[in-house]
Amino acid sequence: MIVIAIANQKGGVGKTTTAINIATAMAATGWRTLLIDLDPQGNASTGIGLAAADREWSSYDVLVDQAKLADCIVASRIPGLDLLPATVDLSGAEIELVGVEHRTHRLREALANHKGHDVCFIDCPPSLGLLTLNALSAADTLLVPLQCEFFALEGLSQLLKTVEQVQQRFNPELGIVGIVLTMFDRRNRLTDQVSDDVRECLGALVFEAVIPRNVRLSEAPSHGLPALIYDHACSGSRAYMALARELIGRLPKERIAA
Repeated sequence: MIVIAIANQKGGVGKTTTAINIATAMAATGWRTLLIDLDPQGNASTGIGLAAADREWSSYDVLVDQAKLADCIVASRIPGLDLLPATVDLSGAEIELVGVEHRTHRLREALANHKGHDVCFIDCPPSLGLLTLNALSAADTLLVPLQCEFFALEGLSQLLKTVEQVQQRFNPELGIVGIVLTMFDRRNRLTDQVSDDVRECLGALVFEAVIPRNVRLSEAPSHGLPALIYDHACSGSRAYMALARELIGRLPKERIAA
C-alpha cells in the first residue's frame, strides 16, 4: 500500500477538499483506496457522508488505544473507498500521547501490516503538531495543497523545513510527490503571479493540474458527497480527475505493479 499524507500547516488551502476528491478519483480509476481522517474537526469524514453519530470507531482509537486499524475502518458510499473517520476525541490525542514511547510512530505501526488497499491518503490537521508528525512518519510521500495567495511560499518553506526534520529524525524515506495549486482564479493577476513564482522555485515538483475556485466544490460537502459524485462535470471535478491521472504517473512503478 502506498501511503500519501496530504498536509499544509496553513488552514483554508483546500486540503480536506483535495483529500476527499483525490481519494474518490483514485477509487473511480480502480484503486482500492483508504482515506484516514486525522483532523479533529472530522471534515473529511463528513464530506464523505459519514455523520458524527455513526462514528463508533475512529483514528483516535487507533492512535491512543492502539485499536486494530481493520476494526475501525468503515466502508463509504463510494465504491472502492473506505474511511478511517475522526471524532472530536482526537483533539485530546496530542496531550494524551505526550508521555508515550514512540508517540510519533503510532500510525506507522498501525499501517505496517495492513492489507486490502492499494493506496492510503491521510488528511492532516492544519498544524505541524503530533498528529501531523504521525502522518509524516507513516507516509511514503507527501502531497501539498497550496493556495494561490501572497503568503503561500512563506508557509510552504516552513513545511519543507519540517519535512527535512522528519526525514532526519523519524522517516528518512519520506518524499514529496508534488504540490498542487488550489483556489486558482485566472481572473486574478495575483493568482498567476503566485503560480509563476511557485513553478519557478520548485519546477517539476508542482503538478500541471490546478484546482480552480469552483462553487460546486464548495457546495458538495454540505451534501455529504465528494464533488466528483455531486457534479462530475464541473470544472473542479475535472481538475481532480486530471490530478489523479498525474499522481498515478508519479507513483513508483514497482509499487503499482505489486
